[in-house]
Amino acid sequence: MLRPLHDYVVLEKVKEEEKTQSGIILTQKAKDEPSHGTVIAVGPGKTEDGKLVPVDLKEGQRVIYKKYSGTEVKDEGKDYLLIKAEDILAIVE
Repeated sequence: MLRPLHDYVVLEKVKEEEKTQSGIILTQKAKDEPSHGTVIAVGPGKTEDGKLVPVDLKEGQRVIYKKYSGTEVKDEGKDYLLIKAEDILAIVE
């Protein structure tokens, strides 16, 4: 399992639907990269002015992140996204 350092977060991308709500089937070229995922692991935080500032996320939360940010990694046959906490825009409740 991946254990992120500093203020990094490990996300599992949420798979997008192959069809739109109106029933149109999307091809690979028409689909955008997903911009939401599930938090798998959270780093301890970053150090500012000698103090540790923890990341305000928990495992299992669904989040929305900036498109085209982070680094894709593969671990134990699964694809993950390693992203800085500041690139996460919102928590989906």
